[in-house]
Amino acid sequence: MEPRSSTRLTPQNPHLPPVVEGMHPPVCLADPEDPLGPGAFSGDILIEDARWRAAVPGLERRLQRARDMACDALGLAYPNVLLSSDRAVRRLNHDFRGRNKPTNVLTFEAGQGLPGDIVFGFETVRREAQAASRPVANHLLHLLVHGALHLAGHDHHEAGEARRMEMHEARLLSRLGVPNPWAVREARS
Repeated sequence: MEPRSSTRLTPQNPHLPPVVEGMHPPVCLADPEDPLGPGAFSGDILIEDARWRAAVPGLERRLQRARDMACDALGLAYPNVLLSSDRAVRRLNHDFRGRNKPTNVLTFEAGQGLPGDIVFGFETVRREAQAASRPVANHLLHLLVHGALHLAGHDHHEAGEARRMEMHEARLLSRLGVPNPWAVREARS
């Protein structure tokens, strides 16, 4: 079964054409020639799909707090975060992974000390949250932490890797006051 979560992606050309009309594509917005240096860059939080604001109260504040905490804990530059639609994520998933379907989150490494990008598809995130009887906010923050772990080099292709990644997620989420998303599965085991 293929993972439903993010995969680390490295675009060949970080200056991609727009994914859908009016969309700013996930690209590293940092300038490596900036006199402050690439490490001084703080990623943007871009909300392309207004449904995110209705689904998650205090959206920007929560995202910034979660992103900053996870990246500080992992020693990462703050990535750009793009809250978009399944349509945009499906296009990116097709273009970079050859899979013509939406997913909940995609993570793009930028390289050269730049922060990278994390992109979310609204419909899939909301559907997964509802199916798990979780608030959309909690599921979104879980996926944000998951994406940050990918940017830090973690993966989940093998059982041991997956378990270690889940443990990291649970620890980081507890610092945000978000319940362990793996607790239900653990209780059943």
